[in-house]
Amino acid sequence: MGSPLNIIFYAQDSVIANKQARACFKLVDSLNHIFSNYDSSSELTRINNNAGIAKSMASPFMWELLLESKRAYTKSHGAYNIAMGPLTHLWRIARRLKQFPTATQIKNNLLLSDFNKIQLNDQDHSIYLSAKGMQLDFGGIGKGYIAQKIVDFLNTQGIPESLVDAGGDIVLGNAPRDKKGWTVGVNQPEQAENLLPAKLQLHNLSVATSGDVYQFIEHNGKKHSHIIDPATGYGVTSLRNVTVIANDGALADWLATACSILPIHQAKKLANAMHAELLITELINNRIQPYSTKGFEQYWESPLIQENE
Repeated sequence: MGSPLNIIFYAQDSVIANKQARACFKLVDSLNHIFSNYDSSSELTRINNNAGIAKSMASPFMWELLLESKRAYTKSHGAYNIAMGPLTHLWRIARRLKQFPTATQIKNNLLLSDFNKIQLNDQDHSIYLSAKGMQLDFGGIGKGYIAQKIVDFLNTQGIPESLVDAGGDIVLGNAPRDKKGWTVGVNQPEQAENLLPAKLQLHNLSVATSGDVYQFIEHNGKKHSHIIDPATGYGVTSLRNVTVIANDGALADWLATACSILPIHQAKKLANAMHAELLITELINNRIQPYSTKGFEQYWESPLIQENE
């Protein structure tokens, strides 16, 4: 799905480790061939090519992720929307060419990004995109979903101590032996290399962080993130990092995206409703201002700087 993927796990010997590693990456390849819009022969590409023409039958994995995406859209009140494909494609080209889209381009693509034009049939597990030019995009949910599937697979193989990092969407199994948890760093807002002074210690959880430090375009002195606000069609401009800890990889992934768009009080409310923990760090006058749900602090190895309510 256009991102690196790394797997760490503990096995009894190198033979078992090599065998299971090959099995994991075979699973990754099969799931990528379902969900990637970089793959011209993927199931997702076939669905998008049928927009406004015909319905497509969904594979079991595709159907499962479509239902989770529908739940994400509903729970986030539209802040997470897989129908944003036309806009994500537009902005991807804009970043590559360093050419800011016109208002007309954004308006036209926004009209094609209506989730309510996705027709899901529970009877035959088919999907129909009712307007020609519609495109689904699983960015913001697909990588977390795949990472979770790998950890789940390793558990079935008797390998519970694992970590999968799918482009920054991390799913963690049992802690490494003799450790309380996996140590996970969180980037400072607007910093590619510098981490917050404290680190997270996690096991049997998922963590996802969203921000604009890697993918953005500047226009009139403002950074527009690759995270697009479905209400406007423009990349968000707040200088914030969002970190979500949840029980499932797909959930952590889409929550991190939705909470990058929503106002802070709404983002905290959504995280609480989904039984997840949230940290937002904003850069205001060159100072880091953190906001978090009350349960987030339990996951720090040591206390972070004073948080704002």
